[in-house]
This record gives sequence, C-alpha cells and structure tokens, in this order.
Amino acid sequence: MHPSRLLALFASVLLTACASHQNAPADAAQVPETGFSTQTDITFSPDGWPQTLQADIYLPQTDEPLPAVLLVHGGGWERRSREDMTWIAEHLASRGFAVMNIDYRFAPEHLFPAQLYDLQIAMNWLHNQADSYNLDRDAISAFGFSSGAHLVSLMALVAESRHPLNQPHGGKYARPVAVVAGGLPGDLRAFGSGKLIRQFLGGEQDDIPGVYEAASPITHITAGAPPFFLFHGAQDMLVPARQPEAFRALLTEHGVESELYLMHLRGHVTSFLTAGNAVEKATDFLLRHARPAGEERQASN
Repeated sequence: MHPSRLLALFASVLLTACASHQNAPADAAQVPETGFSTQTDITFSPDGWPQTLQADIYLPQTDEPLPAVLLVHGGGWERRSREDMTWIAEHLASRGFAVMNIDYRFAPEHLFPAQLYDLQIAMNWLHNQADSYNLDRDAISAFGFSSGAHLVSLMALVAESRHPLNQPHGGKYARPVAVVAGGLPGDLRAFGSGKLIRQFLGGEQDDIPGVYEAASPITHITAGAPPFFLFHGAQDMLVPARQPEAFRALLTEHGVESELYLMHLRGHVTSFLTAGNAVEKATDFLLRHARPAGEERQASN
C-alpha cells in the first residue's frame, strides 16, 4: 500500500469517533465486498471535443446489472487528477458499484461551464455504454470532493431544475439518482472574488453576478433534487462548514432527503485524507438509493 494512503487510513481510524452524523439511519446497508477489474485511460470525450478526456472504469465481478458512480476529483478547478480518487473508486467497486473516475478540463484555460459540460458528457457516455458494461441505467449516482463536489452537485441540480446550463450537453441522463459531496462549496457568491473562483468563472463577482449565481449549486435546489450525502471538515477554513449546513437546510426546506457527516478536528485537506469512515457512510447511502434493475424510475416532475 502507498505510504500516503497508509497514513490516511491510520489517521482515519484515530479520528473515526470525532464526527457527528445528522439524519443518519439506524441501520446501514450490508453488502459483502467483491472483486473487481479495472480499465484505465478510456477516452469518453466525443470527437472534436476541445480536449481529449479520459477515465478509469472499475467493474465488480458479478452477472447482475451494476449500479454505477461517476467519480470527480477536486483541485480548485485548476489542477490535480483522477488519481486522487483511486482509493475511493476501489472502495466503491469492492462494494458492488461500477465506477467511472474521470478527468475534466481546467481553469483558467477553460472557463466555466466547460467543466460542467465535461461531467455531463461523462454521464451521457455512461448511459450510452450501459449495455457494454452491464450497468443499471436507473442507478447511476455521482460522487465528488471539493471542486468535484461542486461540479457533481451543480450537474445534478441544473438537470432537475431544467436550467439552460443543462443544455446542450446534459439532458435527462445528467441527473444522478443520488449525490455524495465532500467539502462542498455550494454557494460561490459567499467567497467574494478569490483567485480560484475568479479564474474559474472569468471575472469579478461585481462584473458578472449572474455567472456567480448560476454557478452556485445552492441557487438551483428544487423539490425534485436527488438525495444528497454531505461530508465536511468542521474546522475547514477554505470552505467553511456553514456552506454544507446552509445547503442542507435548503434541501430540507424543499423536502429533499439529505445527510450531513461533520468531521471534527479536520480542515479541508485532512477531511479528504482521513475520509475513510465518511466514505463508508456515503457508500451505505448510495447503496440505499441504488434501485433494483428493471424498477421503473419515477418521473422527477
């Protein structure tokens, strides 16, 4: 095992008790672990896309149609790679999920909504490839951390609200059945015009307030939003814990199921490095929302 991953697991064990879980169910889903295979560097972007995008695909060893998860890394919309999420992909696959762990375009070379479009084409690619990979089209979720959490949340919510950002690359298949968002910056308007957000959105908030609003997932919450599992470092100074708290409060106001797992004594980066127990709880949440194959998906409106 890589030393950094071993350190993260050790720290996670030490800090497991230092968390509060709001709206946690009494009984977690129990699914035995399974083996899986991995396909790396699979191109999912269409011909002519501004940048060739690749993903790693994880496939559990089973004959049953598989629930799937789109997995999206963080990095301030400007850096890092899908390798950061490998350990989460492996965990999800061992619990029976097919996983698509993707890369996406970075700011400032590519401005918003380029990154959102990349996720939308990835979701549509998953649906189009469902027969090839034995996927259950009605059980595709999304999981992201930090800027990745922002992107999966925005994708899920604009798909439900029928916002113009859901076109031309989103559509009905861009709505996951459930979302896991760790370290979520849910309201970009609250951060002023910091460098990362400024170079992601292309300007100061005073100059383009409509873009800041449209890029903020919290502004798109409706009663038809999918269920959300939020996990967050209670001492996060980069993305304060009031962000997921306000986000969850609005979900609750609209009658949307959600859970919030606050990780005490941890900031933004450490909430990811020691996220083992949070990821386990998030996986249980996704398992509860993975619909049996063949079950008709209810209309969202």
